[in-house]
Amino acid sequence: MALADGLHANVAALRQSAQNASSGVGLLQTADGALSQVTNLLNRAVTLATEAANGTLNSSQVSSANQEYQNILTEIGNIGSTTNFNGNSVFSATATNVFVSDGTASGATTFSETIGALTTASVGTSSAGAGVDFTAVGVATLSSGMAQNVLTSLTTAIQDVAYQRGTIGANINQLNAASNVASAESVNLTSAENNVRATNYGQATSDMAKFKVLSQTGIAALSQANPVQQDVLKLLQ
Repeated sequence: MALADGLHANVAALRQSAQNASSGVGLLQTADGALSQVTNLLNRAVTLATEAANGTLNSSQVSSANQEYQNILTEIGNIGSTTNFNGNSVFSATATNVFVSDGTASGATTFSETIGALTTASVGTSSAGAGVDFTAVGVATLSSGMAQNVLTSLTTAIQDVAYQRGTIGANINQLNAASNVASAESVNLTSAENNVRATNYGQATSDMAKFKVLSQTGIAALSQANPVQQDVLKLLQ
């Protein structure tokens, strides 16, 4: 019972750990989906900046391009502030710990998943840290004179978002692997627990047949012994 109950505790921890890892994957996939939309918006902004850099546009047309550009920056900020998972902000730049364990101290692992902030002042993350700041002078407004600067910043931002999504993808793979390992170990330990608790029907059937034969043999011996005793008593009389 001590062995079986210990295995059962391990199985309970592993099953929940697999669910923990799956929830972590859900968080990361939510972030990745939001960032894919950010990439789409940035690509549209690249088109606008390239268009505004062309000298054939008049001031009114450049102004219209800038209006859409401002809407794009606003929407990127909205995505960063409103995207959430289970009521928690996704782009919080704070670590989310995903706990995986088999119920023992030596079998516990904590995965720290950090998704960078997403605002108009920080779009994407790079190996050096924060993303591109579109509130900075020279890129906050799209004009014919600054269109090339904006275009350069947009290209950098797209690269930074791609880097961030690559990191998220790697973390998703890691958590999926942890979930799969926990699930497989849970199945194996459940089988081991059943081997301890469950009846060995092959052995039990064999023992039942053996004991049935022994019982019948004993009864037959007793039935033969009773007449002999009676004959002995008759001789004594």
